[in-house]
Amino acid sequence: MTPALKTDLIADLERLVRDHYVLEADIDAIAAALYDDSSPLPDSRVDLAGELTRRLQITNNDRHMRVRHCPDGPLGDISGDAYEQRWEQEARTNSGGIEEVRRITDSSGLMKIAPYTSPVHLARPYVEAAFTLLGHVEHLVIDLREGHGGTPETIALICSYLLGREPVHLMDVLSRNEPPRHYWTSPMAGRLGDDVRIDVLTSATTFSGCEELAYNLQAVGRATLIGETTGGGAHPVGAFALAGDLEATIPVARARNAITGTNWEQVGVVPDVPCAATDALDVALARR
Repeated sequence: MTPALKTDLIADLERLVRDHYVLEADIDAIAAALYDDSSPLPDSRVDLAGELTRRLQITNNDRHMRVRHCPDGPLGDISGDAYEQRWEQEARTNSGGIEEVRRITDSSGLMKIAPYTSPVHLARPYVEAAFTLLGHVEHLVIDLREGHGGTPETIALICSYLLGREPVHLMDVLSRNEPPRHYWTSPMAGRLGDDVRIDVLTSATTFSGCEELAYNLQAVGRATLIGETTGGGAHPVGAFALAGDLEATIPVARARNAITGTNWEQVGVVPDVPCAATDALDVALARR
């Protein structure tokens, strides 16, 4: 990439941050960091994306704000049928984010969510199938240790199977440029009984939408969190195409839990039973 194109790329990133970034108080500092040339911009697109990510995050360590190299084309460049087809293919590949469902013991079941949940209209059949298989357990373990994200709508669907019959206000998403969005559970046939014990396994790399699931269940007192403090990313993003098969993800909103009035940005979700992530399942089973 030529020096002129790199200069244009920095200018495009600054514009995106100024137009969309949710924490307006940090915008000037982030924009200034983009022009810090103490580290040169590499020629390799992969390395260039890494350096631009470093500059974007140096002000406040917002890990949702980054640049990626997308050799198959940035999602921000795709719309309409092509966009839907890409999500459909990913949902078929990763079962909507429900990576594993199995019985651990006669009375305990496990649902592993990884690497991220699909949009709710694609994830729904996989979520429904998972809870059908887990419908008679006395103890459910939700494994989020390799879960890195998901949409609020899909997280609300999963919570609907875990919480009471009455709708529960989970959270709001507050944006600079759009009206607030409110997320509630829905009455759900096949939901688990209130007497089913729920343990949620977390790691330091549990992130974003998967953190929301852990945070929601902890906030309402429905689950015990076991493992490590999570990564600390609570800002929904927009994806924007850049030159050279690069894509920027810019946090465009912030989450606000309906019970705590705050979120897990930077601080992560703190487990009730701290332990190494690798030991979390054994700890959960030993607590019976």
